[in-house]
Amino acid sequence: MGVEETIAGTEAAQIPKQRGESLLETAVRYAEERHWDVFPGTWLEAVDGVQRCSCEDPACAAPGAHPAREDWATQATGSATVARRMWQKQPGASILLPTGRTFDAISVPETAGFLALARMERMELTLGPVTLTPSRRMEFFVLPGASVKVPDLVRKIGWSPATLDLVVLGEGAYVAAPPTRFGSRGAVQWACRPTAANRWLPDAEELISPLAYACGRDR
Repeated sequence: MGVEETIAGTEAAQIPKQRGESLLETAVRYAEERHWDVFPGTWLEAVDGVQRCSCEDPACAAPGAHPAREDWATQATGSATVARRMWQKQPGASILLPTGRTFDAISVPETAGFLALARMERMELTLGPVTLTPSRRMEFFVLPGASVKVPDLVRKIGWSPATLDLVVLGEGAYVAAPPTRFGSRGAVQWACRPTAANRWLPDAEELISPLAYACGRDR
């Protein structure tokens, strides 16, 4: 499965798009190049011509893109060698990244995310990687600790956290990494790719104003 196309207009990748690159190779490079912890999730299986989640739940909300076991947090590794060994056991497993370790992720609706990206570009803010998921959400990678700080930051700029569709994924949560597929809905893509320029992640405080504004407009 090849890494999905980057959304047009983003800069060249440090982790480049490689047609035909396997999930195993991609997971290993996330560990090697970004020092991200990774762990294999569920995978897709063809059943009567339909792609079903390996969890065998016909109503699975994230087919092929969620943890395969309850102790996933202890399974996650930053070792490329261990990652290679895990994906060799199940080459089709999704690539999941635990949050609250090397990064947290701020998740917003896709429409708000694109509005925020435009404002951030005008403000000349330095972004970390940003994913776009088939569930039509964008996830902005920021320094760990955002889950604790964001509610107060949102209040300080005049918004009520309860009124905004802005969710911080920190310790105990995870994100799906490109090119993980959500059943027939498509694959996770990079809205802003990992590059040498964004190896050092922004603090949530740097991004929260345009994100909160965009979520407020998107209500």
